Amino acid sequence: MANGGTGILTTSTESMAPEVARRTWPLWAGLGVAMIAVAVTAVLWGPAGARLLLGALGLFLAVRGALLLRGAQSAAQDSDLAARARGLGGTAVAWGAGALVVALVFPALAAAVLLVAVPVLLLAAGAALTTRGGTARRGGRALLVWAVLTTGLLVATGLGQNWERAADVATVIAALAVAVLAVPVLVGAAALRTVAARPVPAVRAGCGGCACGAGGCGS
Repeated sequence: MANGGTGILTTSTESMAPEVARRTWPLWAGLGVAMIAVAVTAVLWGPAGARLLLGALGLFLAVRGALLLRGAQSAAQDSDLAARARGLGGTAVAWGAGALVVALVFPALAAAVLLVAVPVLLLAAGAALTTRGGTARRGGRALLVWAVLTTGLLVATGLGQNWERAADVATVIAALAVAVLAVPVLVGAAALRTVAARPVPAVRAGCGGCACGAGGCGS
């Protein structure tokens, strides 16, 4: 999911080693199921739905950030990739911790945060996707249209009725977005399971595997 778009569901999974896929696909499947469960519960739980969504998002960001920081520590300290991972990891941990604090300590503020965050995140995601090519760009344009319509709906609801009602609408939209995002995660888990089921090629006797990456012993 970090790569965005459909690339992680095609090239990344197909090129993954079977032993890595065996460890990874149950995590993806669990994440997809958890996302759908959070989305459904947030819609049905009423006033606590915003807190649940914000808390789940905060927990995901905190865990993802911690994993990035852990990976950066094991990488070369002077590499650009490690530096970017440390920056992204630290930012994710900070935002995740902040979202968890708001969800747990300030329940009345959670709905207001979602009211602002939902249109902002939709606009940001749409703008980021439009910088790519092909299907991602078309999806980004569609997401931008949806973001504009969503923003107009929230503003109209807040001005025409009240901002508490607008926050409820934002919670439902956020839950719908989480459920939609769960679909490619589950598709990716299914693709990884297919990769995991592939038999590992047998190594011929007397072969150390040293020339396999260069096209085989004959090269």
